[in-house]
Amino acid sequence: MQQLNFPSYTFRFKNSENKVAIFDEIRKKFVILTPEEWVRQHVIRYLLEEKKYSKSYINVEKTISINGLTKRYDVVVFKPDGKIFLLVECKAPEVTISQNTFDQIARYNLTLESEYLMVTNGLNHYFCEMDFENERYDFLRELPNF
Repeated sequence: MQQLNFPSYTFRFKNSENKVAIFDEIRKKFVILTPEEWVRQHVIRYLLEEKKYSKSYINVEKTISINGLTKRYDVVVFKPDGKIFLLVECKAPEVTISQNTFDQIARYNLTLESEYLMVTNGLNHYFCEMDFENERYDFLRELPNF
């Protein structure tokens, strides 16, 4: 897999039905290793190891309903009170982060109401803090520690 713009992490791999799988320590299972999954697993390790977020507050690839449509978010970090602290949208490294990507995460966040957003393709990372009062998001240099 491609080198990403994250610190170097150690992962567990296995072959499953002639495909490589990577162990997801949040979902506690091996998942097929796709380029997007490679990014998602790096994000999880970044949140755990660099930002010191608690594993018990992280949720990965869950289904949500937005305007009657079923969607799936990549990573969410909850606060102890159950509100959402961070919503992460992961793209494969070959996918350029565009306004469409921000529109997608913004649509998800209308339902989820996360304080912070992260959009990444593993090479470029964008961090935002929501300003609900003025209906916008402000870009940050990095995410706050938990």
